[in-house]
Amino acid sequence: MKSTNELKANIKKYILEASLSDVKDVEDDALIFENGLLDSMGLLFLIEFLGESFQVEVSDEELNPKNFESINNIVSFVSNKLSVKV
Repeated sequence: MKSTNELKANIKKYILEASLSDVKDVEDDALIFENGLLDSMGLLFLIEFLGESFQVEVSDEELNPKNFESINNIVSFVSNKLSVKV
């Protein structure tokens, strides 16, 4: 299993590459959607990325904006999912 730092680095890299705006870095607690980094389609692609990269499935109940509003929240969500799977 990846460390939290590796998870964060991979997720942050993905968000920066997929971002709608031309940003070079993003704070770990920045609000991804409010700051225009991703839109609703971006969220769908992010969920697909999490599934492919970390074998994490997101249920309908987990599509809570709080789970995906920042890099820290996404890392926490993925970490929790991975710890439950093991």
